[in-house]
Amino acid sequence: MKIGILAAGTNSGELLDQFGSFAHMTEQMLADAQFNFHQWDVRLGEFPQSVHECDGWVITGSPFSAYEPLEWIANLESLVRAIDQAGIPLIGICFGHQLIAQALGGVVAKAGSGWGLGVDLYQPTAAGQALLGCEPVRLHIIHQDQVTELPERAELLAGSSFCKNAVLSYGRHIFTLQAHPEFGREYMLAELPAIVPDYLTPADAEKGLRSLELHQADSTPVVDAIVRVLKGDSL
Repeated sequence: MKIGILAAGTNSGELLDQFGSFAHMTEQMLADAQFNFHQWDVRLGEFPQSVHECDGWVITGSPFSAYEPLEWIANLESLVRAIDQAGIPLIGICFGHQLIAQALGGVVAKAGSGWGLGVDLYQPTAAGQALLGCEPVRLHIIHQDQVTELPERAELLAGSSFCKNAVLSYGRHIFTLQAHPEFGREYMLAELPAIVPDYLTPADAEKGLRSLELHQADSTPVVDAIVRVLKGDSL
């Protein structure tokens, strides 16, 4: 199967040298599934000619906000709607989660409580229990924006006290999550101090680092779900 990575952001500097781009990290997350990959840097206006160029699609995270009035974001929303209409598997991670919700009629906004950093505890809904298991799931997070109003078609699969609309599905072919299953612990420990002061204050970074010290994330349930959706298996 050929999976298209729609890169909406990337690492830079030492993070890029050590861990690779967001698209590369996404490929590494899915390596065990033995997919073939092709990347498009949508920030630079790189888009596929057809939604049928790949068997499934993944939209990565990004430092941009989904509601910014940028041409590439508007074009990505149009692509999301075309993928949806064609019934092709689509995964959204962090920014991708938000962008898909916005493209399909939802609302994205900054959280009034500030940044969510480190590890968050997601409680599955009744609908999400079959997909993620009955136990809460701890996942790595770094976000301030979140989906505040759900699209009509969205089904809520899991949420947290910080982000109630954290894991969503749309029918059988779209699965999105606010967290970063592609980010490992070492990356999170390196990233949080690296993005001070451009994005975080020292106090914000310290808050995230304390969360990482206290809690261990396990992305296995959501990575398994991502693979199942991309392969066309039932949620």
